[in-house]
Amino acid sequence: MAEGNWYVVHTYSGYENKVKANIEKTIENRNLQDQIFEVLVPVEEVVENKNDGKKTVTRKMFPGYVFVNMLLNDDTWYVVRNTRGVTGFVGPGSKPVPLTQEEMASMGFAGAKKPVVVMDIAEGDYIEVIHGIWEGVAGKVRSVNQTKQAVTINVDMFGRETPVEISYTDIKKA
Repeated sequence: MAEGNWYVVHTYSGYENKVKANIEKTIENRNLQDQIFEVLVPVEEVVENKNDGKKTVTRKMFPGYVFVNMLLNDDTWYVVRNTRGVTGFVGPGSKPVPLTQEEMASMGFAGAKKPVVVMDIAEGDYIEVIHGIWEGVAGKVRSVNQTKQAVTINVDMFGRETPVEISYTDIKKA
């Protein structure tokens, strides 16, 4: 099977899943499986702290956008562009521009998805760095960034405390 490029399609807000379903139905009806390979509405699991406690919800990472992996030709362009709810391709003058591997990787799509690391860690906890340039350093957690999956600790550099951000994958609780 030939591998296509990833294109970004702009949709009416709230229509992302309908657009995905409509494109997939059209792929099936017109036998375009060999030209349009995957339609994706990226979502993430987010823990929300509300008055009634913590709740895990699924949230669209890019509201108003759908990602399509396809071979771009007149047929595929027409099918996607004329799907109900689609306002156009992302690109200059609505000319579709494929995402680069770097762009896909920065969004967590390149090949294997980055695993989500769940870590029971909070401000004030002590951690030890087990990988990377800060290996062997221990410190008190100043802040936790769930989105980046990282913590910030103070490290002694040049005789002064300096905040450093370290990935969950490089630390363990002390």
